[in-house]
Amino acid sequence: MAVADYGPLENEDGTARFEIEDLRQSTSRGGDYVIVRLRGVADRDAADRLKGLKLFVPRDRLPSPEPDEFYHADLIGLRAITREGSDMGNVIAVHDFGAGAVLEIAGGTGELMVPFTDACVPTVDVTAGIIVIIIPEEARSPD
Repeated sequence: MAVADYGPLENEDGTARFEIEDLRQSTSRGGDYVIVRLRGVADRDAADRLKGLKLFVPRDRLPSPEPDEFYHADLIGLRAITREGSDMGNVIAVHDFGAGAVLEIAGGTGELMVPFTDACVPTVDVTAGIIVIIIPEEARSPD
């Protein structure tokens, strides 16, 4: 719901701006939704033409994350290594299926999904471009 606090939204390349005129939260059997009315989008046909458009808040309008908090965009692309320094690949996505964030890592040893918890990801160094991951023993492949 805080998205309205950050000013107009923009399309991916920043060439179009969209002002939020009205915002409300709705709950249905499928989950929670945010319903937004954009200024200048007067009817259903105009709204349908925007279907699938990704909207963004420019980074400089967002608050700085607290220590040990990260924007998903900052995690994408980080190199994942083990404590021993083995390369596991790069973070290619951050998912949240309802039970907490999961990092998707690809490269090095294939594809890997790692819970984004202190136990499995004890170190995140955005400045250095790395995360340290610990693969739980039960998830390791037999040698």
